[in-house]
Amino acid sequence: MLMLALRGIRLRWVTFVGSFLALALGVGLIAATGLALAATFDAPERGPERFAAAPVVVRADGLLRVDTPTGTRTAPVDRPGPVPPGLAAQLASLGRTVEDRSFPADIMDPHPGQDADARVGHPWSVAAAAPYRLATGRAPAAPGEVVVTTGSGGPRLRTGDRVRVRTPAGSEARTVVGTVAGRGFEDAVFFTDDEAARISPDIDALVVYAAAATAVRDALGPDSGMDVLTGHDRRHADPDPDRDARALVSVNALLGTAAGITLFVSAAVVASTFSYAVAQRRREFGLLRTAGATPGQIRRTVLAESVLVGVVASAAGTLLGAGRAPLLVRRMTEAGLAPSWFALGDPSWPLHTAFWAGVSVATAAALVSCHRAGRTAPTEALREAAVDSRVMPVSRWAAAVLVLLLGLGLPALALATDPGDLLGRKSYITRPMILIVGCALLAPVLVRPVGRLLTWLPARLPGATGVLVRENTAAGVRRTAAVAAPVLITVALATSLTGTVATLEEARATEARTATTADFVVTPRQEGRPLAPAFLERVRDIDGAVVSASRSTAVTVLEENTALVSSAARAVDPARLAAVAKLPVTAGRLADLDDDAIVVNEEWLTTRVGDRVTVWLGDGSERSLRIAAVLATGTGDNGVYVTPRNAGGADVDRIDVEVAPGGDRRAVAAALDTAAADTGTRVATRAAWLAPTAPGPDDHTRTGLRMILGIALLSTATALANTLVMATSGRGRDLAVLRLAGATVPQVLRLVVAEAVAAVGVGAVLGGVVAAVNLLVVRGALALLGVTSAVVVPWAMLGLVVAVAALLAAGSAVLPALSALRTRPVELAGSRE
Repeated sequence: MLMLALRGIRLRWVTFVGSFLALALGVGLIAATGLALAATFDAPERGPERFAAAPVVVRADGLLRVDTPTGTRTAPVDRPGPVPPGLAAQLASLGRTVEDRSFPADIMDPHPGQDADARVGHPWSVAAAAPYRLATGRAPAAPGEVVVTTGSGGPRLRTGDRVRVRTPAGSEARTVVGTVAGRGFEDAVFFTDDEAARISPDIDALVVYAAAATAVRDALGPDSGMDVLTGHDRRHADPDPDRDARALVSVNALLGTAAGITLFVSAAVVASTFSYAVAQRRREFGLLRTAGATPGQIRRTVLAESVLVGVVASAAGTLLGAGRAPLLVRRMTEAGLAPSWFALGDPSWPLHTAFWAGVSVATAAALVSCHRAGRTAPTEALREAAVDSRVMPVSRWAAAVLVLLLGLGLPALALATDPGDLLGRKSYITRPMILIVGCALLAPVLVRPVGRLLTWLPARLPGATGVLVRENTAAGVRRTAAVAAPVLITVALATSLTGTVATLEEARATEARTATTADFVVTPRQEGRPLAPAFLERVRDIDGAVVSASRSTAVTVLEENTALVSSAARAVDPARLAAVAKLPVTAGRLADLDDDAIVVNEEWLTTRVGDRVTVWLGDGSERSLRIAAVLATGTGDNGVYVTPRNAGGADVDRIDVEVAPGGDRRAVAAALDTAAADTGTRVATRAAWLAPTAPGPDDHTRTGLRMILGIALLSTATALANTLVMATSGRGRDLAVLRLAGATVPQVLRLVVAEAVAAVGVGAVLGGVVAAVNLLVVRGALALLGVTSAVVVPWAMLGLVVAVAALLAAGSAVLPALSALRTRPVELAGSRE
């Protein structure tokens, strides 16, 4: 049996080379993404940065603790408190301590209109905890003296330079008396301890040098609300200690999605290629049956051939993936999809997984194909007609109907129960796959009507080409379906994914345009920082303007007495909110918001106006608030609103300004620009502020999507080319008959190209139907969530994919046709199969 399988592969190498290349490429892509994915699991732990040389660090633990019937639940608070001065004095009695303070300290650009070099300020005594060491100059010893880090992308500073530094206390000229080498995690400005305490009185952390951690914990007691950090735990006191974890989660999701789509695409195209390869060999199997071969022997032969091809292709693909994985990681870091330190590890399990996945895909595809091969009757050896008949057995009909019902039923159920779930990435990525499988199973039935629809007009044009294309497309159903399958997958995936992302972006932009009615929006130039107090004082006195200041905060609620759930919130002045915003209220009134009330959205468990809910504010304090109004869920950006009294200590980070009736817009704009001078504040018109929320081509979501689609579409393009080469190579006798009937070589080539393009058109139509269903599901979910925005159809992407597929199909069909037409038609027509 093995020798027979090897001989079959050698004699029909053109048939198997397509399956080999498609499977090898798919396995290679799975291996490469798998190795990169494994690197996210085995990434080395990053040690502490700011306090790497500090023996013990004390800071507020920043945890909310709530007792429930099932135990104590914890959640991080939005604004952890400082170290109390009394507690700092108590720890100072144990020995030497150093107080750490962190605050904005931006170095102003000497040229007007340029952004400042955003930095963070600290007292000099805490520099040794990193450790920072003087490279030039000396430590600051008097007010007005600073030490700066060097090596950042900002201005190059030297000892002796005079710079203007902007802090929460104002903007002042200072002298650089020393420099330290930057350590990569921050750009810092160091002040004297007394000046740092004047600028920022709160103690953010306390470094304890003279006492062991045990003594510190004993001095604090069990209920102090402080963390005592040593060893690797000191990383929790670094600025944004979770950034590496967030980056790895993002990379993990991206690579997991890419690997899943690659596996799906590879399985689909390999199954289609194997199925068509078996269909091409009907007469061969009929001859074997006539010669006495049993159905079982034919099935084992086909299975052995496929498994051999699968093993060799999987091995080649594994080697390819291992070699190209470093390139994938490098591209991801260059595109900003992964952090700069991200690198491959040395696990081998992704290679084993990719290899056996390839073998499993080949075996599964062969099992389906060999069942059909075993049912070949001996009379198939006498067939001369090329018309495909009975292309859909009952089992395939049943599978197609079940898959389509599943693909349509799950979204319908989600629309009825939880529309928001349909907007999640996992949902809109996996949903098209189910419909693709259903359409692919029904392709042999759909090819004829779709093909006749596409060729209706060409068949009525002068000449025989249109008629021949129509009839050949209808007669060679399996050939057309095999060519259309990769195009169906390509068009459906590309259009569904890019269209869904663009539609969701447009929905978010629509929400932002509807909710924001202010003429101007003022925000800090540096994200995450509060607005300067000096600016707040100036802007409140602008004539002819309604000024609404707001704060970013959070509230936490205990759901069902089991889980603490935090929600982003804004603290606003309810009297001024209506003048600058138009929120999607579904119940209640925004005017009823006061210090004893809260505005929630429909995602909350309690949404009845007038009911009271127990919440924990951003600083961890507990409040019972009345629900004043309920907002539509939307795309998830309609958060919670409270008053400034319930902001949990948050600072103002946004101001909406509306020109009052009868006010002078130009005068208001000029006053805002004047107030914003030298305060690190950005003043934007409504249109300019909304511009970043509009769909754009350069964000990380779209970059990652392009990477995923590029990986998947490479497999489908290879399968398309290989299927057409295989199909055209097996039509030598058909082409010879056309030549003997009087057709010229250019006419035959035009016919071959037209048939290939028609098959691409069939796949594009079926893929477009799948994409349309998915986009309509997204539109329905948005409508149920209260968002009225249009569906964004990625016509450019759709046109590009179809055009590339048509060009690739034409080239892949012409080359083998030219090779076949080199032989004299008489010899080719009389040749044996």
